[in-house]
Amino acid sequence: MAKLTQQASDCPCGSGLKYADCCEKFISGIQRPATAEALMRSRYTAYVHENIDYLLSSWHPSARPGGLNLQDMRPDNWLGLKVVNAVAGLQPDSEGEVEFIARYKLNGKAYRLHEKSRFLKENGQWYYVDGELFS
Repeated sequence: MAKLTQQASDCPCGSGLKYADCCEKFISGIQRPATAEALMRSRYTAYVHENIDYLLSSWHPSARPGGLNLQDMRPDNWLGLKVVNAVAGLQPDSEGEVEFIARYKLNGKAYRLHEKSRFLKENGQWYYVDGELFS
């Protein structure tokens, strides 16, 4: 029953689409994100859903960590995602950058993560490489 509710709910990435029509197709492996921004949005959604497998598989192999422990960085509640800017990262591109702000609560206090992420596309698939954090 929870999965049906999740599919019918708005996607956490802030696209305005339902989860089933947005990031679920990427996270489930049915389809690959066509742009760097779509990959970034799906990675945010994977953090919200604590989907470590998707996060690791969407990380570029040259920068992929050996594992990921979300317990150390688990917010009480993800509050939303705002894409600030996207440079390149479209279907014909092989590189892209997406600047975003992710808001969350931890121990009742609100925080924001402001990052400019770098992406590479290899063999038709976008990967997250790394990000520059802003304070």
